[in-house]
Amino acid sequence: MATYLELKAQAEKLMAQAEELRQRETEQAIEDIKAKMKAFGLTPQDLGFAGATRRSPSAKRRAPAAAKPAKYRGPNGETWSGGRGRKPRWVTEALASGKTLEDLEVR
Repeated sequence: MATYLELKAQAEKLMAQAEELRQRETEQAIEDIKAKMKAFGLTPQDLGFAGATRRSPSAKRRAPAAAKPAKYRGPNGETWSGGRGRKPRWVTEALASGKTLEDLEVR
């Protein structure tokens, strides 16, 4: 029966072999894709890529909106900065009742 250290060494050797194989197969896949793109005259944009550079998934996310001072105040002391997104319910109700945003401005 093999010892823990022997099995660990075998596992490490197998992981190294698997990584080498993955790299080789990745290179072959890239070469195949490039050849097909050239044969069909395709560009990265044709495939739905915005640009030719690689970006991390987090680079596509929009940064959270910064906190802004209140521009509008409601009848019960509610505040709203007027930022992007939906208007608060109290603003839409006030507008529906005939008020304007100027009526709600903090002075």
